[in-house]
Amino acid sequence: MSLEIFFQTIVNGLFTGAIYALVAIGLTLIYGVMIILNFAHGEFLMLGMYVAYGAFTLFGLDPYLSIPIAALLVFALGALIQAGLVQRVLDAHPLNQIILLLGVSTLIIGLVQFFLTAEPKVVRVPYETAVFTIKGLRFSIPRTIAFFSAMVSSLLLYLFLQKTRTGTAIRAVSQSRPAALLMGINVKYIYWLTFGLGAAVTAIGGVLLTPNYRMIPTVGQSFSVVAFVVVVLGTMGNFIGAFVGGLIIGIVEAFAGFYLGGDVKIIASMLVFILILLFKPTGLFGGKKGL
Repeated sequence: MSLEIFFQTIVNGLFTGAIYALVAIGLTLIYGVMIILNFAHGEFLMLGMYVAYGAFTLFGLDPYLSIPIAALLVFALGALIQAGLVQRVLDAHPLNQIILLLGVSTLIIGLVQFFLTAEPKVVRVPYETAVFTIKGLRFSIPRTIAFFSAMVSSLLLYLFLQKTRTGTAIRAVSQSRPAALLMGINVKYIYWLTFGLGAAVTAIGGVLLTPNYRMIPTVGQSFSVVAFVVVVLGTMGNFIGAFVGGLIIGIVEAFAGFYLGGDVKIIASMLVFILILLFKPTGLFGGKKGL
């Protein structure tokens, strides 16, 4: 592998990793606050893609300009699912939570298939294949936009959690629910807000993928699997860990795709997942939660 191909592979991995990081941040945010694994997480990404597709098809809106629409719609759906369903099983056996969220996942996929069919859909934008070159490295314009949008979205969410009163309340609930209750924090409000935020940032990840991916109702499932790998790698419930883990998995997949082919790069993610569970089950940050 030449030096140019090496750095090009790094760039490609970072571009993919930024999306993984954004999706994993949504997952780790929900887990960090509610201690629940959202098995319907990938479906929020899929819904973000379909919202972008609908806005493009019906109104001619560029996919990237539909980010606020997708974020708001999926936030509302996520908050509704939390308040109406997830809240009822928060204190139940973990198996009940898993079955519920798998059911939600199946329901969302089924509804999308029923109303929009399972036929693959694509969004064709004029800059779909446009690239620019710096020092011999090729940068796809859609993927560059997606990378920086994902980075900015992650940074804004981090600042929201660190610098606002609501963010402080979310972090307080993640550290100790009883203590947060004693401090007068409305924990139920924080729960549905957090679930909505986790769903919304994941939907943003879906919108950012739209110019590069065909969409089908089950497109979110593969990203959901990778998000779980990233969250475990970066320590479950750790915001920075999810971000770093996403970039690492993106680079690992890029090199695996180069050497083994794009169709089997998921094997690299699963290998990382198994190695983490065997040798570092607490993740890169040693089991330390941190939103």
